[in-house]
Amino acid sequence: MDVLREMPRVTNSLGLTPETIPHFSTVCTRKQSIPMKPWRAILEQSVELFDLGDVQAIDATGVDRIQASQHYAKRTDYTFETVKTTLLVDCETSAILDIHCSMKQPRDTQVGWQVLTRNLDDLSTVAADEGYDWEELHTRLRAGHITPLIPKRDPGIRGWARNLLIQDPAYHQRLNAESVFFGLRRRYGDTLWARTWFGRFRDLVMKSAVRNIERVIEDSHP
Repeated sequence: MDVLREMPRVTNSLGLTPETIPHFSTVCTRKQSIPMKPWRAILEQSVELFDLGDVQAIDATGVDRIQASQHYAKRTDYTFETVKTTLLVDCETSAILDIHCSMKQPRDTQVGWQVLTRNLDDLSTVAADEGYDWEELHTRLRAGHITPLIPKRDPGIRGWARNLLIQDPAYHQRLNAESVFFGLRRRYGDTLWARTWFGRFRDLVMKSAVRNIERVIEDSHP
């Protein structure tokens, strides 16, 4: 809100004046009341700004939540410190296609199934580490004419041969997902401040959408 007060052109386009800009707490309260579907729609719209490449990657990491006081943790039965965050990114454009957050620590295969099957229309080749190895996921991707580049965890002879086949440049592009995580942290900070899990989820979705838009602007104005 303080930034908006210093940006008259932006406030004018929003039909606001410095005197009518709402208080930050009002914006936060309103943000929490908006269902998750519109937030996802914003992210989906930002993806449409890109011409996606042939390889997509999925990966997960932990995003820190601001350290709660002992009094708050005891009063609210607060037991977690990080939010497990999974990103699906396009390796050529670094666009964030989808994001999943969890307060628990679900298996990567469970999250991968949910995220990938939700985005089948945007996928061509999916690169992921062995944590996403699940035969049903492989089958589902192939049924959608999508190539899974996911190594076997317990290879054996057939698995060893498959792992050998996917050691190509396309598989190694999955490291782009780690670069996107690094970019999000550097640009927007590595700590979440919202107290509720759905507030943290909304924050991460909006950061992803804004990052997509910023990349398009940067590419069009080098």
